[in-house]
Amino acid sequence: MNHVKIDVPMALMLTLSLSASAQIQHASLKTVPVMETGGKDMPDEWIDQDTHHKVIRLSRKEGSNASFYFHNNPFIGNKMVFYSTDKAGKQIHTVDLKTLQTEQVTSQASPMSGEIVGKKSKKVYYQIKDSIFATNIDTKKTELLFVFPADFKASVTTLNADETLLGGVWSSDAEKEIFRQNPNKSDYFNKIYEAKLPRTLFAVDLKTKQIKKLFTDSAWLNHVQFSSTDPNLLMFCHEGPWHKVDRIWTINLMNNEIKLMHKRTMDMEIAGHEWFSPDGKTIWFDLQQPRSTNFFVGGTDVKTGQEKKYSLTRDEWSIHFNISPDQKLFAGDGGDPGQVAKAKDGMWIYLFRPNGDHFDAERLVNMKHHGYKLEPNIHFSPDGKWIIFRANFEGESQVYAVEIAKS
Repeated sequence: MNHVKIDVPMALMLTLSLSASAQIQHASLKTVPVMETGGKDMPDEWIDQDTHHKVIRLSRKEGSNASFYFHNNPFIGNKMVFYSTDKAGKQIHTVDLKTLQTEQVTSQASPMSGEIVGKKSKKVYYQIKDSIFATNIDTKKTELLFVFPADFKASVTTLNADETLLGGVWSSDAEKEIFRQNPNKSDYFNKIYEAKLPRTLFAVDLKTKQIKKLFTDSAWLNHVQFSSTDPNLLMFCHEGPWHKVDRIWTINLMNNEIKLMHKRTMDMEIAGHEWFSPDGKTIWFDLQQPRSTNFFVGGTDVKTGQEKKYSLTRDEWSIHFNISPDQKLFAGDGGDPGQVAKAKDGMWIYLFRPNGDHFDAERLVNMKHHGYKLEPNIHFSPDGKWIIFRANFEGESQVYAVEIAKS
């Protein structure tokens, strides 16, 4: 009898607890509206009515805000670095991905450029004119790291894995003049490629404050990225019309060995928008064989050169692709009908699951109200549960995240 007297109220308490939990979950679902993505006066979070995935706005501050380019790591611990343009001009901010609290990191009076973070040092690196600075995201302490000499004005774009080198590319005054006279990409793109002017890859040693000139070529060297794990491996591309170039290359800083990472195998084949896998073992890229006909995400093993590829449909092709921290999932930011794929229904944020030689695609966000002149540039969150992107479907650029699990 004593056992029965104790067990009955415990069961009753458990029933009440489960009932209360269900009520809380039901109430929580009620507070997140199911609605079309896009338009003014959107709430801070909603469920996309077409995909049933939850979308939240990360940049909950005034003005336009933008996340980093797809292959530039924006994460330091659980904070994401982004930049904004408001009354204070372009400045670096962070958002805590758990609390959604936003903090301003920089207060620079002059225009700044750069999307480089050091995960270990907790610093964000940027450039103002000929000077490179770093600001700690916690202490907000700012250091002047390096000033380019008068005879070597250049820009940095990447930080190596042990945070000892910044990398970039130098270009000639003649090339800068072509850019100045032709500010639109449609005007300068072929002109720069055809000019065959010299460019020089370099690294800035953050300890010695010296420039190391690595490689010079009469080609449009671009898209410079250090390996995510090997501090001595630098990737770069031969920029230009993709069907005319063998684009993806690496240079080993220990022995200056240069390797082509993907050789075109047919007329009009293109490969580009390359990035390193989280473990540094693979370089992934958009692959079309030939251009605008058959679509893949390709990958080359950095050490062996062995390649693999996953096919996807025309509508699933994306301007940029990315891979999850555990390297089991891919994502894409879609594209409008004016892009190379000429997709009729490609304006979506996509999740891709590898399945044999192809991707199984899932649509996460309907981007029909987004203007694709602003490229979404997707990133997986550090925990792999969200995909972060930028969009202008509210009228100005903001940073959002969509949950991979369905709501």
